Amino acid sequence: MKLASFSTREGPSFGIVRDQAVFDLGKRLNGRYPDMKTFIAADAFAQATQVIDAGQGDFQLSDVTLLPVIPNAGQIFCVGLNYADHIKETGRENTENPAIFMRFPPSQVGHRQAMLRPPESQQFDFEGEIAIIIGQGGRRIAERNAWRHIAGYACYNDGSIRDWQRHTGQWGPGKNFYRTGAFGPWMVTSDEIEPGASMTLVTRLNGNEMQRATTDMLIHGFAELIAYLSTFTPLSAGDVIVTGTPGGVGARRDPPLFMKPGDVTEVEVDRIGVLSNPIAEDA
Repeated sequence: MKLASFSTREGPSFGIVRDQAVFDLGKRLNGRYPDMKTFIAADAFAQATQVIDAGQGDFQLSDVTLLPVIPNAGQIFCVGLNYADHIKETGRENTENPAIFMRFPPSQVGHRQAMLRPPESQQFDFEGEIAIIIGQGGRRIAERNAWRHIAGYACYNDGSIRDWQRHTGQWGPGKNFYRTGAFGPWMVTSDEIEPGASMTLVTRLNGNEMQRATTDMLIHGFAELIAYLSTFTPLSAGDVIVTGTPGGVGARRDPPLFMKPGDVTEVEVDRIGVLSNPIAEDA
């Protein structure tokens, strides 16, 4: 099942995407769940399938504005340096434990919404990644049990303002400029992707392939990340884990290649879909 957050002239909602139709669960479930996060926390997936029939959806996909999958995520954890080829191109050393930083919801846009290059920098870089959306929360989750805590998966572009990222050893400023990251186009529920399944991640800029990797190449896998993060903080439904980018980022190319207004970036994951975003200048 594909679940997306979206907005229309009637306001924000969420629902099931099936082919080119969108079934508005906010409406069909009589307002019991105001947003995707609440829906996931209630484990209401069975209710969703019961109200969807073979008829037409409430909207055509082309008539809605897709939002970040979880627009109001409580916690967005990002994992740095989680592919060996990316570690090599940065000149850093592998670490025993994951490198973690945080993003905030205002730094994200949805599918086909513009990612914004701020006027403070020309160094706007792409980072294709796979995002995990937490379903059942918990604390000190054992790695062997981690898969049952996943609600689903989505594509992510961890757009980075490189010079601001390097201001200090803390990456937060360069990772949180307004509307520089993208999250979508939807969440594919975990029942559609078996635990440990290999997924292929590809990033393209203006149709040219920049990055390619499979999840078999991750240094710290999905279950390990959930166990690690839940050790120091409770995880809650709707929390997001962005699992890392492979080699090929623009800043490490010769010459460097950064995104500019008019460009289009795509992050494709074979089991999920394609997240596409134009690049525009921030005011």
